[in-house]
Amino acid sequence: MTEPLLTVDSLSLGFRGKGSFAHILDGANMVMRRGEIMGLVGESGCGKTTLASAILGILPRHSLEIRGGRIRFDGTDMLDPAQTAQQQAIRGRRVTFIPQDPFTSLNPVFTIGQQIDELMKWKSPRREGASSRMPALLTPYPRARRKADREKVLEMLNLVQLPRPEQLLRKYPHEVSGGQRQRLMIAMALLPEPDLIIADEPTTALDVTIQAQILGLLRRLANDRGVAVMLTTHDLGSAYEICDRITVMYAGQDVEAAPVSEFFNRPTHPYTARLLASLPEGGGGMTGIPGELPSFYAPPPGCRFQTRCDRATEACRTRPTPDLAGPAHVVRCAHPLFPTQPAPARQEIQA
Repeated sequence: MTEPLLTVDSLSLGFRGKGSFAHILDGANMVMRRGEIMGLVGESGCGKTTLASAILGILPRHSLEIRGGRIRFDGTDMLDPAQTAQQQAIRGRRVTFIPQDPFTSLNPVFTIGQQIDELMKWKSPRREGASSRMPALLTPYPRARRKADREKVLEMLNLVQLPRPEQLLRKYPHEVSGGQRQRLMIAMALLPEPDLIIADEPTTALDVTIQAQILGLLRRLANDRGVAVMLTTHDLGSAYEICDRITVMYAGQDVEAAPVSEFFNRPTHPYTARLLASLPEGGGGMTGIPGELPSFYAPPPGCRFQTRCDRATEACRTRPTPDLAGPAHVVRCAHPLFPTQPAPARQEIQA
């Protein structure tokens, strides 16, 4: 088994307000390997986007407070102030981002080509480190590299199946469709030749036909290029289609992680079972989850699902330790739906 590319270990963080603190992530964990598509699923407000933003380093620092845990990417501690230079070399290059809304992700007053050129000036894999003392506007963009970058751009636009890329680069964002904009977002995420792409619900604003095309494209990129993809989504159908593994989050806690077939066939955490039961069936039946998400300002101790769980006992007031419910299937629950076995060390259970 290859070494993890990304490890999120017991990450706890939140945001300070006027006399209050929102506990957004509570001991969150995740492991990703090269070429793997990981589905990060859960209800809206469960912390998926916050976790992705923490990895990218784009959370608002004026109110952010990290209370424990770490994020390691290929040996670099992404939260250590002493490794700022390494972090800057990773973010936007080795780790890139596909935003949720393709309609607001491009500047409407510049052509698509101008915006991609700006990306390549700073994030191209052919760019050598520029002096931090040189003003940004004066940083050169050598002619030879500009030409090589433009050839790479055209190649990438063809790869994501965008027709007539030379003409496309002369257009403004409003002159292309939503599906084309999302393909542009994928192409821009791939141009720095990353090891990991974080896709934040990339098909939410698209119709089902275009959704299928985008998901198929991400699957092919992972298979052909060995790029790891973190797909944050509340759409379990999309996760089923392309993911290798699923991590389930609830109210800032990871509750279950499993290979995709095991996840859908043998859900072990009560929340996972309820989440799957809430999917519409062929006959139109659907079962909701009673109750509401707990307050992030005053969360319950231990498992945060206990306020909505019919299996909850006093034991649930202590944060459950991870247990194996099967090969590579990890669950955090005092009363799982299936018997579990004691978990070995973290690196083994997340393999």
